Amino acid sequence: MKHDGLFSWERIVLKLRNPFRISYGSSDTRQAFWIRLAADTPRATPPGINTPDWLGSSSGWGEGTIPAYYGVSDEEMITYWERAAGRTDALPEDPAQIEAWIGPGGPAPARCALDLALHDRLARRAGLPLHACLDLPAPKPISTSFTISLGTPDEMAAEALQAAAYPILKIKLGTDDDVSRLAAVRAARPDARLRVDANAGWQPDEAVRQIAAMERYDLELIEQPVSKADIAGMGTVQRHTSLPVVADESVQTLDNVEALARAGVQGINLKLMKVGGLAPALRILHRARDLGLRIMLGCMIETSLGVTAMAHLSGFAEWVDLDPPLLVSNDPFQGITYDDCWRIQVPDRPGIGVILR
Repeated sequence: MKHDGLFSWERIVLKLRNPFRISYGSSDTRQAFWIRLAADTPRATPPGINTPDWLGSSSGWGEGTIPAYYGVSDEEMITYWERAAGRTDALPEDPAQIEAWIGPGGPAPARCALDLALHDRLARRAGLPLHACLDLPAPKPISTSFTISLGTPDEMAAEALQAAAYPILKIKLGTDDDVSRLAAVRAARPDARLRVDANAGWQPDEAVRQIAAMERYDLELIEQPVSKADIAGMGTVQRHTSLPVVADESVQTLDNVEALARAGVQGINLKLMKVGGLAPALRILHRARDLGLRIMLGCMIETSLGVTAMAHLSGFAEWVDLDPPLLVSNDPFQGITYDDCWRIQVPDRPGIGVILR
């Protein structure tokens, strides 16, 4: 663990229960970072009043986790935190001040970690769950999708059968022979709601052909069919299918959302780590809704800290893809839980609401 002034940070390796394979590659671990603000001076308490521990110390937790294919190095994030931890100016005392206090510079996941920690601190000090502190709609008990990794048709069918308890499957595709893969999953799970995620693996004309052949398998949506930079290609794909095309890797800034709306894409997958935290995510979310875009809430493979923070926004969501606590075997935090239908449940605790296991 690195201790340095305003906050400390620690690198952790998350171990996956099964190898995670997508069009970018395969892995059985993911690296994550958590940060924790140094404890503030405890708040004064009137005589005779018992103060819960979370009011006596208002330090906040944050997470910065991003897969390698986003091109953000550990060194960049650490350099950002080393600089930010030396600040001596007063911390924000209102959530509306957090984004300006952090500023626009630095890697998005590094800014996200600090943003989450500052939001957690203020919500803890207020004694409120994060969504209540931000005056957001109460989280909805909406079922998460469960990820089926890219593999051979037989491997993916077997994985889908192993996931028989999950009503919604997110099928990782984005290579050749994808129709056979999807057909195998559908044969194994005729009951499941299926979503396809190509992780930018197709060219636009290829995507149009693949999706036309896949529509018979009763899909809910197609996520990121083409390169993140090819906004026009995303629009081309959407014009050739009635299925919602949902942008993921293409959504990193407010300008991206404006461009996707102009291209005619139907939805976005919002992730805290790629946009820089809750404050920019909420600006993007509100603008996307104004533009008529449909909202999915997602995440990287990260700890329950980041996933639970995102779950506080679920009152706005049509779809959620918040399954990393089901995929990771050594999650250091306890936070978001799931009911028998795999609907997300946000803890009723102050702040983000996670605790160390």
